[in-house]
Amino acid sequence: MDDSAPWTTTPITEDLLRGALELERTEHGVLPHRLPARARAQCADGQLAVVEAQPSGVRLVFRTAATAIELDVLPTKTVYRGAQALPGDAYDLVVDGRLVDRATADGGNVLTIDMATGTRTTDSGPVATVRFTGLAAEPKDVAIWLPYREVTELVALRTDAPVEPVAPHGRRVWLHHGSSISHGSNAESSSTTWPALAAAAGGVELVNLGLGGSALLDPFTARALRDTPADLISVKLGINVVNADLMRLRAFGPAVHGFLDTIREGHPDTPLLVVSPILCPIHEDTPGPGAPVFDDGVVRFRATGDPAERAAGKLTLTVIRDELARITAQRAADDPNLHHLDGRELYGEEDFAELPLPDALHPDAATHQRIAERFTERVFGPGGPFAAP
Repeated sequence: MDDSAPWTTTPITEDLLRGALELERTEHGVLPHRLPARARAQCADGQLAVVEAQPSGVRLVFRTAATAIELDVLPTKTVYRGAQALPGDAYDLVVDGRLVDRATADGGNVLTIDMATGTRTTDSGPVATVRFTGLAAEPKDVAIWLPYREVTELVALRTDAPVEPVAPHGRRVWLHHGSSISHGSNAESSSTTWPALAAAAGGVELVNLGLGGSALLDPFTARALRDTPADLISVKLGINVVNADLMRLRAFGPAVHGFLDTIREGHPDTPLLVVSPILCPIHEDTPGPGAPVFDDGVVRFRATGDPAERAAGKLTLTVIRDELARITAQRAADDPNLHHLDGRELYGEEDFAELPLPDALHPDAATHQRIAERFTERVFGPGGPFAAP
C-alpha cells in the first residue's frame, strides 16, 4: 500500500455479508448469527448459543481495487481445557474465486470449556486487526471467509480503495444443515469445509447451517430453514441424535417427519436432499451418549451405550440410516423433489481404512476434501438432485 493513500472505512452492513441469517448490533460493531433471534430465544442451551454464532460459511464479499485490506474484529476463541489446539481460526482471503491468503486474529476473548465438568469461563481481550496486503491494484471480487470456530464481532473494514457490494451473479442458493462435520470439524478453514468446497465446485452460494453438536431436529431450526430463501436445501441428520442420546426410535421417526414438514411449508417444491451419517465406527452399532477421552492432551471420543439396548429403541447410526431411507422413500411417493443420500457414499469403510477419523468422530482436512468431491459428483453432477438445469 502507498503510505500516502487514504484509508476508506466502509460500514459493515448486510449487503456485504453472505451466509448469515441475521446481524446483531453490539457495543463493538456487528455480530453475524446463523440462527435468527426467534430461534435463539427458544433454546437456553449455551452450547447452541456458541456454535450458531461461530460464522461457518459467513463471508464478507465486496468489489474493490484495494491493494491492502484491514478488518478489525473481536473474536471469541474456544479452548478446551487440557486438550490440543484445533484448526478453524483462519480468515481466508479469496480473490476472484481463488484462495490467495490466510491470516489469524491475535487478541480477543477466550472461552475455556472443561469437557469433563461442563464448566465455562470467559476471559476478555482486545479488538484485533486482520491484515491482507500486496494485492493487485485492479478491480476484483474479494471474499473474506470468517473462522468457523471463533465467534466473530465485526468492528471495522478499511481498504486503500473504495468498496462496493457484489451482485450474486444469479447463482443458486444452497441452504445446508448438519452437524459438526458440516460446521467444519477439523477442516483448515471455513472456505475448505466440505460444504464450502462443494459449493465452489457446484457454482452455488452457500448458506451453512451446520451446527456442531446441535443438529438435533429442533423445531426452531426447521423454521429457520423454512423461512430462509433457497433454491436447493439439504439436511444431514443423525450423528448428533446418537451421540447426545437424545431420543429413541419411537420419537425419531415423527421428529424427522415434522422437521421435513416444516421445511416444506416454506419450500414446497425446492429440491430437498436428506443425507444420512457418514461412517463412524464407534456409533455404527453402539448407542450414545458419546464421551471424550483425554490422552496426553489429545481428545478422542467413544460411545458409552450398551448395544443390547437397541432392542428397547436406543439409536445407532445403522438404525438411523435405515429409518431415514424408509422415511424419504415413503414421502418421495408424493414429493418428487425429495431425495436421499446414504452418507457412506461420501465416506465409508474403505475411506476409513485409508483416512481414519483422527478423534474417532470428526474427519480431517483431507477427508473434508474427499467428502466434497463425492458430494459434488453425486449431488451437483449430471443426474444428481442439484444438477444445474
